[in-house]
Amino acid sequence: MGTALANFYKENNQLIFVLALLTTICFQITSNFANDYGDGVKGTDNENRIGPKRALQSGILTRKELKNGIILMSVISMILVAILVFTSFGFENLIYILTFSFLGILSVWASIRYTVGKKAYGYQGFGDLAVFIFFGIVGVLGSMFLFTKHLTYSSVLPAIAIGALSVGVLNLNNLRDIESDKLSNKNTLVVKMGFANGKRYHMFLVVVAFICTLSFIVLNQKSALHLLPLLAFVGVFMHLYKVRKTIKPVKLDVELKKLALSTFFLSVLFYITYK
Repeated sequence: MGTALANFYKENNQLIFVLALLTTICFQITSNFANDYGDGVKGTDNENRIGPKRALQSGILTRKELKNGIILMSVISMILVAILVFTSFGFENLIYILTFSFLGILSVWASIRYTVGKKAYGYQGFGDLAVFIFFGIVGVLGSMFLFTKHLTYSSVLPAIAIGALSVGVLNLNNLRDIESDKLSNKNTLVVKMGFANGKRYHMFLVVVAFICTLSFIVLNQKSALHLLPLLAFVGVFMHLYKVRKTIKPVKLDVELKKLALSTFFLSVLFYITYK
């Protein structure tokens, strides 16, 4: 009986992991479609944009096709949220079901409203806060709760670390696009604070992520293996040095992928080390 129960929980956790991963991917696709649509409709994606051309900007997809893509991915995301929630909590825990269903709806809303609509929050400087909340706090702590049904005080530290680095990816994008964003009235934090202060802000985000990761390791270390997450910061600090030395925004485009991959690497190392 004990072995059968253990196998059930193991298989259930594997299913939760797969569903959580698929849900996250669908949220990201929804966000990408919405950002493409929102920036394209507003004219932010134009000849002044430094990064790679997007689907609407280049004419690969029409407005209607992108809009249909947003709707389709939103529906798929919510179906996955429903399956994930009931797989994790069953039908008995109504409070948990309602809470995580609400978070799922809120995540889809945030994915779309970043650039879509007259009052898109990404155009008012609130994108950083949204990324920190949804990619960091909700993403990390929410995923942990789906598995364990409880949270620890120290688990807030990796949530802050991943959140800060995720904001760093957005900030890097905004540093790169500062000139075109100004012309398009996209008032990101970087546009508001300026390029030099934007780089200082970037350094702050990386340092916060490192301190939180190190603090979590100190509090939870049981063997040398638990130091593994620090390996991700080798690439992060090399990236930070290049950002510090960069004067022209266009030169930051190559750094986006480096920080994004380093953040993903840190997440994988956390999972391998502390699962």
